[in-house]
Parts: sequence; C-alpha cells; structure tokens
Amino acid sequence: MSEKNRDGKRTARERLQQQREQDKSRDRRRRVLVVSAAVVGVLALAAVAGVLAANAGDDKKSDAAGPVVAPAGATGKDELAIPVGAADAPSTLTVWEDFRCPACAQFENAFRDTIHELEASGALKAEYHLATIIDGNMRGSGSLRAANAAACAQGAGKFPAYHDVLYQNQPEETKDTFADNGKLLELAGKVPGLDAPAFTSCVNDGTHDGWVRKSNDAFQKGGFSGTPTVLLNGEPIFPKKGDEQISPENLKKWVAEANKGKRPGKASPSAAG
Repeated sequence: MSEKNRDGKRTARERLQQQREQDKSRDRRRRVLVVSAAVVGVLALAAVAGVLAANAGDDKKSDAAGPVVAPAGATGKDELAIPVGAADAPSTLTVWEDFRCPACAQFENAFRDTIHELEASGALKAEYHLATIIDGNMRGSGSLRAANAAACAQGAGKFPAYHDVLYQNQPEETKDTFADNGKLLELAGKVPGLDAPAFTSCVNDGTHDGWVRKSNDAFQKGGFSGTPTVLLNGEPIFPKKGDEQISPENLKKWVAEANKGKRPGKASPSAAG
C-alpha cells in the first residue's frame, strides 16, 4: 500500500472519530437541556403557586350567603372532599385546586396519567378540594362557576372525566371564560353521558355555589402556601418531598414506599365518585 493511501485512510479514520466525538458531545448537551427544562418547569410551578398564595386573601366572595349543598358522595370534614379511586386504598393524595389556576393545570396535565394509573391499581385514592382564589386575584367568577359545574358532574358520577376536561381546556388566566355557564355546558359534551337536563339545571342554578364557597373558606383558613397544594398521606409533595423534586417517577416511588406491606384497595367509591 502506498504512503499516500495510508495517509488517506488515517485521515478518514480521524474524521470519523472526530464526528463521533461531536455526536457524543451533542447528545450530552441535549440530555443536560432536557433535565434543565424539567427542573425549570417544576420551579416555575412553585413560583406561580407562591404568587397565588400571596394574594389568596383577596377573594371577597367567600363570605357570600347561600345554601351549602354538598355533591353526592362528598366525604371528609364538612363533606368538602370529592373522592376518586378505591375507598380503601392504602394511600391518599389530597389536592387543593382552582380550575382557573395555571399551575394547577400544569400539575394535572403532567401527572394525570400517573395518578389515574395508581388509582386504577388500588394503590392510591385522591381527594379533591376546590378553591376560588383566582376569582379574587384576577376578578371574575370562573373559578366558582367551574367548581360548581365539577360538583354537578360529581352528582352525575362523572367528576373525574369532567375534571380532566376542564384542565385540558383551561383558558388563559386573565380570561374569565369559565364564568360562562354555556362554555361549561359545551365542555360537558366531551364527557359521554354528562350532557343531560339534570346536569344543565345544576350548572345554571349554581346548586353547589355555597358548598364551593365553604370549600374556599377552608382553604383560606388551612394555612396552605398556594394552589395546587398536594399532600401524600398528609405530607406535602409539591413541588418536592424533602429534597426530591416531584416527578411521575418519584410519585410512583413515594406511593410504593408508603404502601410497602399493605394490600391495594378494592372497595368501589361511591356511585358519584
């Protein structure tokens, strides 16, 4: 083989090795960017929650008078919790949310599948508490109207699906779109079996408005830092548990640790759950 050919092959190998190193470097940078984006997303959620908490006391509507009609199947103190999942699940996820809260939508849209998976396996039951702090912060009534509609969906046995639809279709925080009962009824059409006369009357009549206000009062008096407030067996896990940031994988791990040696739940929730 001529010296020229040997030099040419060495040059080709060197170019190939250089290309491989460049590819590895790009992969490393890509992984760093993905991890960084995930951390920033979690911190952004926490920041939003903190801002909401700082202004939570501005909701003047919580003192409005009206009958307190709890939705069917509501549980807990003063029947302010809407349960989802097996009633005898060994772990409980307590969630305080506001349907107008952007951080709540980010949490739900990121963790929905994981929570439903844990519920379906009997490892976890969720208890939802509804707040209306954005109505106070931004003015309007969309938080109240959406929460009443969600309570109406609970009465129809469709709360989980309608809850998810509301967060999947959440308007911009500054737009009080959910104040329009017509919009809430339109979204009900996305849940099979929910668009019925009883649900429509419940939404238009504000049947559960007093219950929603009482729930919001409980949030205001609970010393919570903002929405969403997420507790696993009474321990805060959002945006982190101890030194660990929340993630779908960590949520599964935390539930598994809490449930070690315990049987999964099998008891069906109430018909309205």
